[in-house]
Amino acid sequence: MEPPEELAVERARAWTRPYVMGAVFVPLSLLGGLFPSFSLAANLYVLVLGAGLMIAGMSSRLPRITAPEELPTGVVWWLLPVGMLAVFEIATYLLGSTHDFPTLSLLADPLLESYPVRSATYFGWLTVFWGLVRR
Repeated sequence: MEPPEELAVERARAWTRPYVMGAVFVPLSLLGGLFPSFSLAANLYVLVLGAGLMIAGMSSRLPRITAPEELPTGVVWWLLPVGMLAVFEIATYLLGSTHDFPTLSLLADPLLESYPVRSATYFGWLTVFWGLVRR
């Protein structure tokens, strides 16, 4: 007698497990931390990594994490500040960033001057993007 299909769980591939991807993201983030913040090399590195993760997310080889049917009510309170910060960043960029009224990216630049902070930021970005790709 075979078990019902709804009880059978497909085993996750080894390369999709969190500790394996964390081990992959550590050297990638350490390499990314070598680039100066907001430089052409850093931007190209982010574009290449982001494109690779997007391609992985659009392929059918990656097992998906089930997403909830509807968003919880508290999500709006998280999306509201993020949306406001995005609108502020775009508006200040389009209106021209000045020393008196800089963009948020320019304000973050002094924080990203040190190598450990840049590497940790890359690791956080890769981890969050990987979570989005898996959905």
